[in-house]
Amino acid sequence: MRKSLRNALAVTTAITSMATAVYAESHVGEVNLYSSRHYDTDERLYTDFTEQTGIVINRIEGNADELIARMTAEGRNSPADILLTVDTSRLERAKNAGVLQSIDSDVLEARIPSGLQDSDNQWFGFSQRARIFFYDKTDVTDPPMDYIALADPANKGMVCHRSSTNVYSQTLLAAVIENFGTEAATEWAQGVVNNFARDPQGGDTDQLRGLVSGECDISISNTYYFSRALRVEVDGLDAEAMANIGWIFPAQNAEGAHMNLSGGGVAAHAPNRDNAILFLEYLASDQAQQYFSAGNDEYPAVPGVGLSPSVAALGMFRPDAVDLSEVAKNVPEAQLIFNQVGWE
Repeated sequence: MRKSLRNALAVTTAITSMATAVYAESHVGEVNLYSSRHYDTDERLYTDFTEQTGIVINRIEGNADELIARMTAEGRNSPADILLTVDTSRLERAKNAGVLQSIDSDVLEARIPSGLQDSDNQWFGFSQRARIFFYDKTDVTDPPMDYIALADPANKGMVCHRSSTNVYSQTLLAAVIENFGTEAATEWAQGVVNNFARDPQGGDTDQLRGLVSGECDISISNTYYFSRALRVEVDGLDAEAMANIGWIFPAQNAEGAHMNLSGGGVAAHAPNRDNAILFLEYLASDQAQQYFSAGNDEYPAVPGVGLSPSVAALGMFRPDAVDLSEVAKNVPEAQLIFNQVGWE
């Protein structure tokens, strides 16, 4: 190696070492995280961030609505730096409550697709779940292929779904409103109610168990519940039961499969604002994105990041490219439609 090249490399190494030291020194401190994500696997996200930056994460965990109410009550005295929560509707609820702030981040703008972030940069999606159809392969030979078809009278008495008070239900109907309009969305919701096999109840895993018990032949669930059952044992969903469940990514020749988000934003009165932005940028890194998939069976928000085997097992699909910031604005109207059609 020529002397000039060796000298150049030595200088580069020295500059890099100095930059690393300055980076670590300038970002020591803490960040206060309010989170409604209740997954043990997220612990790896927090420990790795602290190892990389020296920033200590102080966590307060709870129900999303309770955390938003707490931040509202705390006002300017709130210690919260970041709110992490699940589903677009809750992210928009936090924005409307005034507990988030707009931020500028070249990293987030470059990494997170525009349709997965708030139009005012108050929240960003970091992982996704597809809300798709699952069905009993023994009883169903012609499953619905898109969301509108779920309301077809041919499926009367076959469908299990969650309550209208659930955010996943609200966001799905909000997406139907965005894609097809209010009138069509109302007709769809009424048709689905007419096709219920039982009154709405339970969580997404319970909708899958409904297929096993024979209470219903078609159910709707987020993909990560099913992928998790492929990876680890889940009560009521053993290997034999799982083998009899088929799945459809709806609307592949139309709008695409509905996606909902897990995401977060910087608190309106964040005392550690710079550290908060740094943490959100970390969540958009390849390392963190892979944790979302491997640890909790979710789809990364950042394009091109590899999927865990349990997620990849469901196959490739085309997601709905609708702007989820716009979908979130339809949630209040969705609730009115639920009330109108008697979706409990």
